[in-house]
Amino acid sequence: MLVPHSDLADNHQSMEVVSQPEAGNTVENQPLEDPPSSRFTWKIGNFTRLNIRKHYSDIFVVGGYKWRVLIFPKGNNVDFLSMYLDVADAANLPYGWSRYAQFSLAVVNQINPKYTIRKDTQHQFNGRESDWGFTSFTPLSELYDPSRGYLVNDTLIVEAEVLVRRVLDYWTYDSKKETGYVGLKNQGATCYMNSLLQTLYHIPYFRKAVYHMPTTENDMPSASIPLALQSLFYKLQYSDSSVATKELTKSFGWDTYDSFMQHDVQELNRVLCEKLEDKMKGTVVEGTIQQLFEGHHMNYIECINVDYKSTRKESFYDLQLDVKGCCDVYASFDKYVEVERLEGDNKYHAEQYGLQINDRYEFPLQLDLDRENGKYLSPDADRSVRNLYTLHGVLVHSGGVHGGHYYAFIRPTLSDQWYKFDDERVTKEDMKRALEEQYGGEEELPPTNPGFNNTPFKFTKYSNAYMLVYIRESDKDNIICNVDEKDIAEHLREEVAKEFGIPVQFQRFWLWAKRQNHTYRPNRPLAPLEENQSVGQLREVSNKVNNAELKLFLEVELGPDLCPISPPCKMKEDILLFFKLYDPEKEELRYVGRLFVKTNDKPTEILTKLNEMAGYAPDEEIELYEEIKFEPSVMCEPIDKKSTFRASQLEDGDIICFQKSPLVETDEQFRCTDVPSFLEYVHNRQVVHFRSLEKPKEDDFCLELSKLHTYDDVVERVAQHIGLDDPSKISDILYYEVLDIPLPELQGLKTLKVAFHHATKDEVVIHTIRLPKQSTVADVINDLKTKVELSHPNTELRLLEVFYHKIYKIFPPNEKIENINDQYWTLRAEEIPEEEKNLGPNDRLIHVYHFTKETAQNQMQIQNFGEPFFFVIHEGETLAEIKIRIQNRLQVPDEEFAKWKFAFLSLGRPEYLQDSDVVSSRFQRRDVYGAWEQYLGLEHSDSAPKRAYSTNQNRHTYEKPVKIYN
Repeated sequence: MLVPHSDLADNHQSMEVVSQPEAGNTVENQPLEDPPSSRFTWKIGNFTRLNIRKHYSDIFVVGGYKWRVLIFPKGNNVDFLSMYLDVADAANLPYGWSRYAQFSLAVVNQINPKYTIRKDTQHQFNGRESDWGFTSFTPLSELYDPSRGYLVNDTLIVEAEVLVRRVLDYWTYDSKKETGYVGLKNQGATCYMNSLLQTLYHIPYFRKAVYHMPTTENDMPSASIPLALQSLFYKLQYSDSSVATKELTKSFGWDTYDSFMQHDVQELNRVLCEKLEDKMKGTVVEGTIQQLFEGHHMNYIECINVDYKSTRKESFYDLQLDVKGCCDVYASFDKYVEVERLEGDNKYHAEQYGLQINDRYEFPLQLDLDRENGKYLSPDADRSVRNLYTLHGVLVHSGGVHGGHYYAFIRPTLSDQWYKFDDERVTKEDMKRALEEQYGGEEELPPTNPGFNNTPFKFTKYSNAYMLVYIRESDKDNIICNVDEKDIAEHLREEVAKEFGIPVQFQRFWLWAKRQNHTYRPNRPLAPLEENQSVGQLREVSNKVNNAELKLFLEVELGPDLCPISPPCKMKEDILLFFKLYDPEKEELRYVGRLFVKTNDKPTEILTKLNEMAGYAPDEEIELYEEIKFEPSVMCEPIDKKSTFRASQLEDGDIICFQKSPLVETDEQFRCTDVPSFLEYVHNRQVVHFRSLEKPKEDDFCLELSKLHTYDDVVERVAQHIGLDDPSKISDILYYEVLDIPLPELQGLKTLKVAFHHATKDEVVIHTIRLPKQSTVADVINDLKTKVELSHPNTELRLLEVFYHKIYKIFPPNEKIENINDQYWTLRAEEIPEEEKNLGPNDRLIHVYHFTKETAQNQMQIQNFGEPFFFVIHEGETLAEIKIRIQNRLQVPDEEFAKWKFAFLSLGRPEYLQDSDVVSSRFQRRDVYGAWEQYLGLEHSDSAPKRAYSTNQNRHTYEKPVKIYN
């Protein structure tokens, strides 16, 4: 489990997960050597005699930083060796320091090195998390077993391999200032979409065509793909900060669920281009998509024994190349055009395609498709055109939780300068980072520190290119063209100008403050010196507690023409007040504006101005109230109009509510005659569901009532609603539902739906767990144990995250539940099998999933279904032996089980196994990101009905294809 060792809960079970690095602050003058990498070996003698809880290694230096290894010889509250990488001088580093490292920790097997236990991770080290690593590194029982080979002569050998990378201060980093480009905000799990949009935007010919698509000022961007894309591109071109994509996804017709789906970038690109192609028909830019992206390939079938040949010309916008077994792009093209003999069961072998995790795959800066006399070209291809292509963009996937992370390297003008577009951030990068570091595979890094082990070592790369964009040399001047404001419709410029908002010289920001009554109000404007400070520095000033958020109020002064003007100079005696107008007839309280007043002035001096803000006659009599607080109880007091603002104890940020003075003699009767009564009403109103006695399980209607209503009040309101003249005809019997906890207490709790899978019974039971938001996963498990039937009283449970029939995560016991999301992912609890607790050194715990194959648009697709599970395999164990154990576990009848196929799947491509195959040889020994993408697949028909899996309340059991609806 990867956690800072000090944060570990005492009562937890052994689990391992990999944490993603977090963005953090850094000190600008941090040192960084090149190459910033090294290996450190630590021999620990008399290991079994160590009686200390913590044990630190000597200090070693990597990348100019001091590091050390920290171990817990007896475990950090677990029966495992606990091991971490620690920043040695953390206590002496300046405030806000940060450093980022990829590293591996290992316990060396001194009898057989191939059984060395090595685990990799990466982390953003900072003041709160100065150590990071593995709480459950390896069981102490195995470590102390002399036959295992880890302890020889009571000596343990530990190795640490560390690679340090520089990080940016993302609080102060300005992408536009540093690079001239801005990023796109991460909308959710569609972060790969940002890479694609940046790639398309940086094809100027494409951008110009989008600008020239006809749209009008009456169009709504959220309902028009052309206008939404125009707006997005315009903001990318002229904005000074990152741009949101929500309008564009709304124009796609995506709902919240769609925004969280992990679509395939190639599929999204095809659908988006097809949609734009359709929208461009009949316009001046018709045919642009074909001109930019369309190519053709020839498919032919030639019979061996019959004089027959069939040729078919097909168009494409992108090429999907096979990379398995290929060292570079040219090898993939060789495989793409090779003649294939189709016979028997070999007619379709797409399932053999796939890329092993971290296989090295190279791509050139210039791609020559005319090489070797144009062997990739069809006989009737136009040979007068030189097919030499220059690399323009590299879209990258970096392995991580829930699909990993996506970003793009692009060189917009095809110069030597590359840029990395990583959601909101854009940074300058060199060619090596954009190309060679995205080849995948392993990188051999030389050591840098004399006095340590100087043997070169390899680091697994965590990022791979998955989509390449090349531009033909002969067309680059047309494609990399100039795009300026004359290409942009006037109505679009006006609309975006509104969103861009207020010129800097007309802005004044205020800090918020929390008052003693727990309300928040704008407290004071930023001082001139503070206006030049970074956001990070302001956050430290604003927050008395450690809070990632910085809240500001933007004050904008409008002139007579409603255009922004410079804010007035604020003197010490000036206070800023906010005003709300109450209308008792409409029962409406709305904000109408703000004013600066002098502390020694009186409300009578601003009554005319308030009447103007309300649209009343200048001499209208009005009453004023101060809205002091709303929770947990309402406090709203009248203001004496003849007293000064100072005497009424009014200050910056206070809220004044006003209304017409109620007339003494009037026939009008209002439910809430003044502001205090209205606020009390709002505070106490409650929506109540009513059900007819004939249909006690169905809501008949709802009424908005008050918590202060009597029984007679409720009966009268119900009678009015159902049109009953005599309320006494309504039964005096009330049906009620009792919440298991008070409503205010419920609001302070986190509610999770957990599906418990019984170990011996074929059943799944959903349990609702309500715990304080600061509770941990261990608390969830302990609570669940009191509600479920266990196979044994001392059975241990674990909590899993399941998504689309794959296990993505085992939750560490000390993880806070506040950030756990059970809306899109299923939370599954299960007993930990005994065989998993007693893994031998040669055993592997693998993922096993059910799947079927489907073919859509000539593309083979894997569809997972059913319940995924973990399974222990042994070194040298054949598939035939494993099949017996799986059949026993799943209780599948022989006749049905005989139809099943077994395959090793990596990144969605199956490699079918024979009974004699040794299964363990297919699974990598070392820990890698995306372990859920390497699994043993059970291919068979899905006999379950195609419906939502009601037992676990997961509404998204079956994945929807990517669609753009508008």
